[in-house]
Amino acid sequence: MDRNFARALALVLESEGGWSDKKADPGGATMKGVTLANFRRYVKADATKADLKKITDSQVATVYRRFYWDVLLGAELPDGIDYAVFDFAVNSGPGRAAKYLQAAIGVAEDGRIGPATLAATRAMPAGVVIDTLCDARLAFLERLPTWPTFGKGWRARVARVRAEALLMSAQPEAPLQPPPPTLETGAAPPAFGASASDARPAVPPASASPAVGILALIVLALGSAAAWAAHLPCNLLGVFCQ
Repeated sequence: MDRNFARALALVLESEGGWSDKKADPGGATMKGVTLANFRRYVKADATKADLKKITDSQVATVYRRFYWDVLLGAELPDGIDYAVFDFAVNSGPGRAAKYLQAAIGVAEDGRIGPATLAATRAMPAGVVIDTLCDARLAFLERLPTWPTFGKGWRARVARVRAEALLMSAQPEAPLQPPPPTLETGAAPPAFGASASDARPAVPPASASPAVGILALIVLALGSAAAWAAHLPCNLLGVFCQ
């Protein structure tokens, strides 16, 4: 997914390191994993090694996105698989990474990720795809003649990619919860047969304070005394009064 690009790039850069210009490395001079050829292709056509050494973070991101992430349709691959394929591509080329992904999911290995590859990838459990891809990637690296020189670092890199990719695949985005309806946002009317009060929570009546209760008793007592006084002659003489 495209939201994973920044995270995936940061992880890749941890493995790529800084300046390298080893004769044993077929990629030639690189800075933060960017080869001189790609720097010339996407940033500065006549760049020298000195220019490559001074590459900016923005230029690094441009090269990685255009040469690897976009070519592999990283924005459309499932979480975790996007990073596993991306790192494989940086290490061994986009075409090879795409073919190994296609082999892992059982589709034609043409080295170009398209609708069929995406559909087959999404149809499989992400963890299975990641494990299969990383196993195949490590087996490929072990067959290279440069394995004795770079093998220890490659093994550690694939192990780290596997762990991080599986972690990313296990943390899908939480769905957004809609806010509760209110009168301002247009709450739905109550269902047929329900009273209007059913559509909103009942508000409990405020409890009377002790002072109000005492006052009510006093008023009641005074009212009773006044009534008795009005019928005093009748009460004393035993005469029926209207």
